[in-house]
Amino acid sequence: MGGIMAEEDNQPSLHIDTDWKKQAQEEKRKLAEQEAAKAAASAPADAKAPPAGRKAAAGDSRSQREVPPASFGSLVQSILMQVLFHLGDLPNRSGEPVLNLDMAKHQIDTLVILEEKCKGNLSADEQRLIDTALYEARMRYVAVAQQFIG
Repeated sequence: MGGIMAEEDNQPSLHIDTDWKKQAQEEKRKLAEQEAAKAAASAPADAKAPPAGRKAAAGDSRSQREVPPASFGSLVQSILMQVLFHLGDLPNRSGEPVLNLDMAKHQIDTLVILEEKCKGNLSADEQRLIDTALYEARMRYVAVAQQFIG
């Protein structure tokens, strides 16, 4: 994990080790794959089948990889990935990081709305998932935003 380094004016700044970022991205990718595998294993067999009347074209990327079934977990993970993208943790197609604090905050607010609307209707695992996602997103937002405020 990156450490805090004091600058000459005694203002702390966040130094992020790029190896740590790569490791964190890899861990998040593995967690997302595990969640998708859990969701796929618990989904009914007919939910895994492609929609009736639609055949994938030979060049269609969906024919080369299986799309995990839609679930609460995949929705939360998708929004969290958007937060991380807008905070520069996940590169765009050109490999360059994107930094858009307003969009990151918007996605965090979306997670908050999702949590509020689902209150009392989530399993313990789902509640833990959204709580963890919100905690990670907020902490990462604060860390990135502090670099630009000071």
